[in-house]
Amino acid sequence: MPLPDPTKHAATLFEEFKNFAFKGNVIDLAVGVIIGGAFGKIVSSLVDNIIMPVVSVIMPGDAGYKDWALKVGEKTIPYGAFLGDIVSFLILALALFVFIVKFLGWIMKSKAAEAAAPPAPTKDQELLTEIRDLLKNR
Repeated sequence: MPLPDPTKHAATLFEEFKNFAFKGNVIDLAVGVIIGGAFGKIVSSLVDNIIMPVVSVIMPGDAGYKDWALKVGEKTIPYGAFLGDIVSFLILALALFVFIVKFLGWIMKSKAAEAAAPPAPTKDQELLTEIRDLLKNR
């Protein structure tokens, strides 16, 4: 029994990888991950530079929200940065909900409605329907 040719095996492995890596879905996923990371940075900036400073103006205290801490005995529990992260998460979750559930859901429903609607009958089909109806009435 002859041994398999390793060059053929490597070529088929390379072809399989090329087919996988350059499919549209993988490239779309990579673009989505990159845009998602950039969107996360925008949301973090919004929370850190706009929302939480407004909250720190409304809330009592001299320092910014990142310096907010709770003293328990001799221990300090810094909760300000955690609150900023919670607000950042909630804004990101809200944006994803609106985009994925509402916007993409609306698009999918409209496409499904278009696909579900039967096409208008052609002239030939209308004529055949009239002939069928006339024959039924005889």
